[in-house]
Amino acid sequence: MRFRNRVHAGRVLAGRLARYADRDDVLVLALPRGGVPVGYEVATILHVPLDVFVVRKLGLPGQPELAMGAIASGGILVLNREVLDQVSVPPAVLDAVVEAEQRELERRERQYRGAAPPPAVEGRIAILVDDGLATGSTMRAAAAAVRQRAPASVVVAVPVAPKTTCEALKADPNVDEVVCALTPEYFSAVGLWYEDFAQTSDEEVRELLARAGERGSSAGDAARGLATRLPK
Repeated sequence: MRFRNRVHAGRVLAGRLARYADRDDVLVLALPRGGVPVGYEVATILHVPLDVFVVRKLGLPGQPELAMGAIASGGILVLNREVLDQVSVPPAVLDAVVEAEQRELERRERQYRGAAPPPAVEGRIAILVDDGLATGSTMRAAAAAVRQRAPASVVVAVPVAPKTTCEALKADPNVDEVVCALTPEYFSAVGLWYEDFAQTSDEEVRELLARAGERGSSAGDAARGLATRLPK
């Protein structure tokens, strides 16, 4: 099975999350950029609010697709010890990557959230959505950051990921449930499981957030508040 695009992936994933539909204690938190089109479909089908949660992967110099770890809002840093134990990375190099990604994280928060307050997570079921996982470092950082905000539970939901990554996330103390729609035996890369894996733009992220806020239901109140505060 391959997904046609992120919209198709989001619809398939929503089917695996049907038990969370029409609940006022559920919030979908999409990881931009690629997780937002997926999260939009999930939130729309489940009739729950959509928001964004910004996380940045720490790519290995020379091999940016290989994650040394990730950072998230709230000063969260998660390191991928499996990679760092195999590759010698000087502390100064790691610090430089963290600093660069921190600047990009802050830029994206301004771009997507504007003056809007952080998502209201306390006491709610937070469903963290991305378009797929490889090592899972980015998602672990997101889960750790969300856990600090006292949610009722943290659900990780993705269309595709290696089985080993899904199993590792199930053992993460910051994660209560993991939903991986597709766990191919031979994974290789997220993009290989999509027919169309074109990069999601900042404009598309903003448009989907605004569209989510226009749904008009009470479940869209949080997203609507975010959309009205986005910078023009």
